[in-house]
Amino acid sequence: MALTVVDASILIALLDSDDSLHAAATAALLERAGDDLTIPASAYSEALVRPARAGRLAEARATVGSLLLAVAPLSQAIAEEAAVLRARHPGLRLPDALVLATGASLHANSILTGDVRWRPLASSVAVVG
Repeated sequence: MALTVVDASILIALLDSDDSLHAAATAALLERAGDDLTIPASAYSEALVRPARAGRLAEARATVGSLLLAVAPLSQAIAEEAAVLRARHPGLRLPDALVLATGASLHANSILTGDVRWRPLASSVAVVG
């Protein structure tokens, strides 16, 4: 079974039907329904901000649960890999580096994002949209 690491942009789009990536994110997750889906804890938190503000945290949690989306904790190895990525790519934000580092650390088959700027950063990056 393949392992797909999911970026916050994908979960944000899935949870918001008005998001410009909603349809593409939904389709990409459906295509990977047989994969082990994982989201870094940092990206999970980032994706839940808007639902929390809207009083829809329980609904968002239920959606994530229906995806069987595992939440990967931040480890020392992931933190160190994120630091290396940030050192190599100064324009890379820490939340993004943590997602990419999680993918590398877990040897993910793909890292699913809506951010086209990630394409040159890892061969496993799959951009939706």
